[in-house]
Formats: sequence, C-alpha cells, structure tokens
Amino acid sequence: MPAKGPLAAKPASKWLTLVGIGEDGVAGLGDEAKQRIAEAEVVFGGKRHLALVASLAKGEAHPWPTPFDAEMRDVLALKGRKICVLASGDPFFHGVGVTLARKVKPDEMLVLPAPSSLSLAASRLGWALQDVEAISLHGHPIDPIRPLLHPGARILALTSDADAPAAIAALLDELGFGPSRLTVLEALGGADEAHRTSRADAFNLKNINPLNVLALEIESTPDARVLPLTAGLADHLFEHDGQITKREIRAITLSALAPRRGELLWDIGAGSGSIGIEWMLAHSSLRAIAIEADGERAARIHRNAAHCGVPGLAVVGGAAPKAFAKLETPDAIFIGGGGSDTGVLEKAIKALRSGGRLVANAVTLEMEALLLDQYNSRGGDLTRIALSRAAAVGSMQAWRPAMPVTQWSWVKP
Repeated sequence: MPAKGPLAAKPASKWLTLVGIGEDGVAGLGDEAKQRIAEAEVVFGGKRHLALVASLAKGEAHPWPTPFDAEMRDVLALKGRKICVLASGDPFFHGVGVTLARKVKPDEMLVLPAPSSLSLAASRLGWALQDVEAISLHGHPIDPIRPLLHPGARILALTSDADAPAAIAALLDELGFGPSRLTVLEALGGADEAHRTSRADAFNLKNINPLNVLALEIESTPDARVLPLTAGLADHLFEHDGQITKREIRAITLSALAPRRGELLWDIGAGSGSIGIEWMLAHSSLRAIAIEADGERAARIHRNAAHCGVPGLAVVGGAAPKAFAKLETPDAIFIGGGGSDTGVLEKAIKALRSGGRLVANAVTLEMEALLLDQYNSRGGDLTRIALSRAAAVGSMQAWRPAMPVTQWSWVKP
C-alpha cells in the first residue's frame, strides 16, 4: 500500500515549499517542515524568519528585497530546484502564499502552514473565530476599520507597527467609540508574548512590540458614527455641496446596479462619491472609479471615501466622456451628473462590457428626454421615483415633494 501521513513521498514536481513559522521558531515546526527547510537549496524569507531557522537551514539564505518584489522574480528564477519560502503563521492568510499562488500552480508547491496570528489571538481570548470580524491593516491606512465599528462587535486587526494600536484607539475615540475595550496581543507564540488592555478613550500603553494583533470589543456613545449595513446611508454621513444622490434614491439606485462580487463600477459625475462609496461598502472585493470634473468635488470624494472606510475608491478628475480614456472596462456604470452632455451616454454604453448594467438618473427634462429615447430604442426599465417629506407649514405639517427622478436601468446584450 502507498505510504500515508505527513512524511509520505511528494511528487517531484513540487519544487517549492512554503513553511509557516511562528515566534517559537524551529521548536514549533513539524518534522516535515524541518526536513524541507534542511533540504532546500535556497531559503527565502524575512530577516527575522531566516534568523529563526539559521540552526536548521543548510542552503543559501535569501532575505526579501526592499522594496518587496510582488512579482517574485528571484523565486521563480529558481524553478525546478529545491526552494523553501518562510512565512508568518498561515501563508495564505494575508501572507506571501497569496502572492506566490498568482505565479505558481498549486500542484508545484507544498504548503505547511502554522496557526495564524488571528487564530492564536482568538485562542488567548476565548473568542469564536466565526463570530469575529477580521481585518488586515498591515501596510494599509486604518480607515477600512470604520465600517466594522458596530456596538457589540468583536474585531481582530493585524497591525503594521508599534504605533498602530494608539492610532486606532484615537480614531475610535474620535468617532464616538471611546468606551471600547482594546487588547494588544504582542509577540504571540514567542517567549516575549504579552497581553495588555485599555479603553480606547484612555489608551496609554507604551513600548508596544511591533509584532502585535489588536483585539477590539466595540462599545459606543449615543452620538457614535455607525455606518449601517444597508444601502442608503444618511446624507449627513457624506460631506457635500448639495450635489449628492439623496438617501432614498441612492438605495433604489444601488438596488438597480445590483453589485456582484469582484465587479468594477464607473460612477460618472460622482459629485460627493456616495454611489461609488456605497457600492464598495457592499463587499470588500468591489471596486469603483469616481469620475468628477470639478476639482473641489474630487477632493471631497477622497475625504468621503476615507471617512466611510473605503479609501481605495479611485477618483479620476476630468470631464466625461474624455475622462473614460484608458480606464478599465466596467461591469456596471452609474450616470448621476453630466449625462446630458454630448457623447457621455453613448460612450458609456460603448464602454460597458457585454452583460454589464447601466443605471442613469435624470432630474432635468433634457436628461429625461435622452433616457426616454434610450428606453424606446434599447429597452430596459424606466422608473419614475417621487418622494415627499413631512415639513412645517405654519403651525401645521404637510407633505413637501422632492424633485422627481426618472431612472433608466439596462443590461447590455
């Protein structure tokens, strides 16, 4: 019968081994991981990782270059030889394994993971991982944590350095989450492991180990800036000059755009950027490009995107349709402003991929006439949206109608 278990023979085609390693170094490795490191002709890794296995590795030690080469040229150049790559914990949890998998086929590499830092953190705290919000802020701004800040939430955040916990605590305090409990878990799995806790609004922890995970138990004050999970955020959550797709219309528009995992949206005439922002809030895989001719509004979109936790929203300055040049083909397009300008609607339709969705809103008669013409020639759905809000009329209340919106939604054949 063929050999079974961790020491069973592996196909010769597996020239690359990824070994997850913790702060306990060689002591925490299994027999096969030790064997693969010892047999490797070249061992890649960070300087800290290479130092941890120095007593075991016999091949050439090759530290990662600075800046890091995401193309992995040095590793790929050695294909066919016995190569080992060291990574922190689980190589496929925000690790180098994700980068390598884009370049190397799964059947060419053997992966021997260790527990991730988040698994270790959850085990120390007694938290169920399936009930925890996990986020990597390593090498990123801290703004993406904002959508996760809900009363009662538990969050585990990978941080960048010793300064990140204090910066996150300050952000929480600023946003009305000062009562939240923050636990800094340092050097997990190593001899210097330590856990320290503080409230966000009284954070005073010093000399934090750069290798840390931050655990957050979110509590809020009555005026906390909570970003709801549904489409149609309150208008006051966006900075704007009046050029904003209002809350109710925005919710209907997002429903018509129907975002799907991994898609790209063009938000044409973006104004405050609210449509692109809420598109990206729907799922972390979604991307958006806000196209805005007014420089002041473009700067405002950047601020709104950061304040809503999606700083990755791309902003392209310039007038449509000229600004479409060289942009990546979109899966969906929203036209909120400037749609009646010459060529905008036609070139947006041309740019959209087959099967993509286009949604355009009109408040002017000129834009409405264009949408009616497109509806008659191309089909789709034409909807009239009329809203009224209660408002004071003297000492009484009455309905005050908002400007009606005509919406055309269409799927490109």
